[in-house]
Amino acid sequence: MDGAASFCGSFCHNIPSICDSALLRVLLVTLSLLCADVEALQVIGGSVTVEQGSTAILSCYVIDTNDDLTQITWQRKTREKPHNDNFLTILPREGAQFVNGDDDRFKYIGNFNNKNGTLQLSNVALKDEGRYTCIFTLFPSGNQKTEIPLNLLVPPFTNIKDNLPTLGTEEVLFATCTAAGSKPPAEVRWLTGALRDKMRTTTNSTQYDNGTTTTVSSLFGLPMREINGHQVQCVISSDSLTKEETLPFNIQIYFSPTEVNIRVITEDSFECVTEANPNANFTWSR
Repeated sequence: MDGAASFCGSFCHNIPSICDSALLRVLLVTLSLLCADVEALQVIGGSVTVEQGSTAILSCYVIDTNDDLTQITWQRKTREKPHNDNFLTILPREGAQFVNGDDDRFKYIGNFNNKNGTLQLSNVALKDEGRYTCIFTLFPSGNQKTEIPLNLLVPPFTNIKDNLPTLGTEEVLFATCTAAGSKPPAEVRWLTGALRDKMRTTTNSTQYDNGTTTTVSSLFGLPMREINGHQVQCVISSDSLTKEETLPFNIQIYFSPTEVNIRVITEDSFECVTEANPNANFTWSR
């Protein structure tokens, strides 16, 4: 406890023997009531988690006290400002005032008379993530405060990249599925169905200084003609996504024509037939 709270704590537990006098007994009763009031006082806050780009409400208010409020101070310790920084004060007449430069994304939406210091922060960015401290200057209790952690969720950018494998007898990379820039890290997995015994996967993650993570899952197998055209799925899940994201992928095994046949359709028409992926281009000559 600050201010009167500290005084109450020491006085109420360390009364000398002269407290037997009537005057000091009255003083003791008065200070005991003050101690009880300070102990009942609470600063209400709480952790806040929002998605990047949305609006965060940093709720902070005092309950169970009749003390006079003289000032509300906001401090922050964030990715952008790693040292504790006083950035906003709220006074009964002047209202909200920035200390070191304005930031229009912050808006005071509390009520000073109700001892409510709540802030609104719009367009939240990764640089804003950190711990915010709400300090109420009360008389006679002194400074009372609470910390409000602000956590961000960042949905990943997702895609599948075809590695363009060609027909062969050795294992190759078919495709990579990427969940980039996610916070917290995303889980990436493949659903291969009937091909599960013919496929294997690997997953790697890279974490960046801004707290985001890129996860890449790779799909491997033998590039056989019989699996050409089969569909598999890449499934991406994360606390930053409202639901799992599923990306379908058709396995393509690329091969050139190996056999060409000419069929007679009628007496004056012919058909050239071959198999290739992608489809072959035909040139006739005579």
